Amino acid sequence: MIGTPRWLYVVAAIGGAFVLLPLVAMATRVDWARFPELISSQASLDALRLSLTTSAAATVLCLLFGTPMSVVLARSRFPGLRVVRAAVLLPLVLPPVIGGIALLSAFGRQGLVGKPLDAVGITIAFSTIAVVLAQTFVAMPFLVLSLEGALRLAGTRYEAVASTLGARPWTVFRRVTLPLVLPALLSGAVLSFARALGEFGATITFAGSLQGTTRTLPLEIYQERVVDQDSAVALSMLLVVVALLVIGLTLRARTARG
Repeated sequence: MIGTPRWLYVVAAIGGAFVLLPLVAMATRVDWARFPELISSQASLDALRLSLTTSAAATVLCLLFGTPMSVVLARSRFPGLRVVRAAVLLPLVLPPVIGGIALLSAFGRQGLVGKPLDAVGITIAFSTIAVVLAQTFVAMPFLVLSLEGALRLAGTRYEAVASTLGARPWTVFRRVTLPLVLPALLSGAVLSFARALGEFGATITFAGSLQGTTRTLPLEIYQERVVDQDSAVALSMLLVVVALLVIGLTLRARTARG
């Protein structure tokens, strides 16, 4: 067995404490006696419902478009591939508000795509659809990064064997490629959902904050922080719990599958 240097445990413990300490501190500030009351206002329930719905929709879009992008990036060779990969992963490093401005420039009423759509009566900005698009924009790179890495690590030998046995490309993709990287696909989807659930900057810039329509839970927390600090802390803890449940269920499913 390869030994692990003891000092790594010390550094790891410090890093773990750095992550956990703020969450523990926030938990100590929650008024647990009033917790059900603080999270059950109509605005809070609307925000939670909207966050879960739009995050699920954004995750579906990430899977629908991010999976083919990952396969193309991992399996193809063409001029400008590195530029394309950098562009796809760009939302990872951009401040979310810049993503919101970019989306507004594209899909706003005076945007590149939004203006022609607005002319025929289709408005995207400051709608629930805008929330989904904003969440998808910031969340998709998490799926692409996770899945592309798994595809490169898996290699192409199994797909090559299936092809030599006469399997068509779609059959190879469906029966070989996807099952081979299913754990990474699941992990990427969960990361995308979690990122979409916590999205704030792009959403408020591109979709605004209208109760029941575009005000997700992070936006509701930000608003409550100004008027009711106790409610903001309680809603923050609720968001942490929801995120932990999603991650926990996914890890359990992966363990069962393994």
